[in-house]
Amino acid sequence: MSRPEPRAEPAAPAGPVRAAGGRGRAEPGPLARRPGPLWSLGLFRSELSVTFRRLRTLVLLAVLAGIPPLIGIAVRAETGDGGTAGGGGGEGPAFIGQITHNGLFLVFAALAATLPFFLPMTVGVVAGDSIAGEAGAGTLRYLLVAPAGRSRLLLAKFTAVLAFCLAATLTVALSALATGALLFPLGEVTLLSGTAVPLHEGLSRALAIAVAVAASLAGLAALGLFVSTLTDSGVAAMAATVGLLIAVQIVGAIPQLDAVHPYLFTHHWMSFADLLRDPVHWDGLLGNLALQGVYAAVFGSAAWARFTGRDMTV
Repeated sequence: MSRPEPRAEPAAPAGPVRAAGGRGRAEPGPLARRPGPLWSLGLFRSELSVTFRRLRTLVLLAVLAGIPPLIGIAVRAETGDGGTAGGGGGEGPAFIGQITHNGLFLVFAALAATLPFFLPMTVGVVAGDSIAGEAGAGTLRYLLVAPAGRSRLLLAKFTAVLAFCLAATLTVALSALATGALLFPLGEVTLLSGTAVPLHEGLSRALAIAVAVAASLAGLAALGLFVSTLTDSGVAAMAATVGLLIAVQIVGAIPQLDAVHPYLFTHHWMSFADLLRDPVHWDGLLGNLALQGVYAAVFGSAAWARFTGRDMTV
């Protein structure tokens, strides 16, 4: 795993420092820097730059971009020039049955294929390394020199991880769209409810689905951020986050544990298919957003409590 990008140590606050009452206690002078706002666009841009300039991040995005062509080539090889792949309208792998009729369905099939593991694995790696990687490299303490820096830094890192969720999802969608346009015809889209819509509306629904899939990863992003505050080892944090993901997937696949399935952050992941119905079925989509919001609030608060109370010695 690559080490985090080196950061310059922040300069000391400008302005004089004077003693108070002759007792030796220093107080900031009139030019001293005061605590900044909780949200800082400059800090967010810095976190985005660090996240997307890492070789590991670029490799993960490249792997995601390579999955849709593999699916498209496999479907093309199976169907030949005029055949039809098996399957029909429905969720998950059943989208493959529609790809030969309309290449836009490769977007839906690729997202359905990558969402159970590949997409969340990349998010788990990035989120798990967000704090622990900086601590292990010794660069985290320099970021905390700024006044009120911990809450602001944590918020910037979480937002950067969410931006990666969207970037990873769009990478899969755009790669699938390009592959589908090259290998299969594009045209009017027949929705799962049987309604035919123009191509431009199908593209709009594909974009909405990509955003919905990215939002589905918010709970995992918060969980990974919390795990990242528990250790100074980026590798350990990444492994623990991915391990938790696998454990949740296993629990979700055991019928005898169906009582806890609605509380797992993976439970509504495939609800994005409801955006391909007319009218749209909102129950699953809204339930997914609510569940991801609960996970983000719970584990985001736990990460804040751990990070702001942590004795940073590295």
